[in-house]
Amino acid sequence: MEKYYLAFNLTPGIGPVRLRRLLEHFGSPQRAWQASAMELRQAGLESSCIGTLLERRRQLALDEELARVRRLGVSLLTWESPDYPERLRHIYAPPPVLYLRGSLQADEPMVAIVGTRRPSAYGREVARRLAAGLARAGVTVVSGLALGVDAEAHRAALEAGGRSVAVLGAGVDHISPQRNRRLGEALIEQGGLLSDYPLGTAPEPRNFPPRNRIISGLT
Repeated sequence: MEKYYLAFNLTPGIGPVRLRRLLEHFGSPQRAWQASAMELRQAGLESSCIGTLLERRRQLALDEELARVRRLGVSLLTWESPDYPERLRHIYAPPPVLYLRGSLQADEPMVAIVGTRRPSAYGREVARRLAAGLARAGVTVVSGLALGVDAEAHRAALEAGGRSVAVLGAGVDHISPQRNRRLGEALIEQGGLLSDYPLGTAPEPRNFPPRNRIISGLT
């Protein structure tokens, strides 16, 4: 079923609320994806969304899209996945699909440390001390891989031998900023990179506020 979740995630206008409505009506993402225009209308989907969905259905080769995800070593976590983060299920409109490079551990305790991209020396030191202490206590440090406090928190957690997860405002194949590329690669080994944005999505400013609901929902 994950390729149908992937399909909806690649369809503009079909977010968590509309997809939930479709699943309640059709019973499965496959049936919803393959539904006719009349059936979609009966499910309450707006005409503009129906047109977009039908167009995407004609354009997408789902098996090829799924193979592309696999080639990049990305795991898909959907609402139906047993390893979908349990805490995240309880936020408003949880993401139907998460792209993961690395690993999440079931029910691992998580704490978010996020902050300014231009911290003072004191701010950097506090972020590092907090992250290292949490990591040594077995807590996974979650942040956003930005410059400044985020990067300091990730790096200190890894240096302490712990785990850290970065939630990105871009696709997980797009590690940015460039200065944090090596850090991002290290996170894949000792934690993960996580996003609900499709592969290839660039880190545009509008992506970051929605991403923050995942950071808070995980922790």
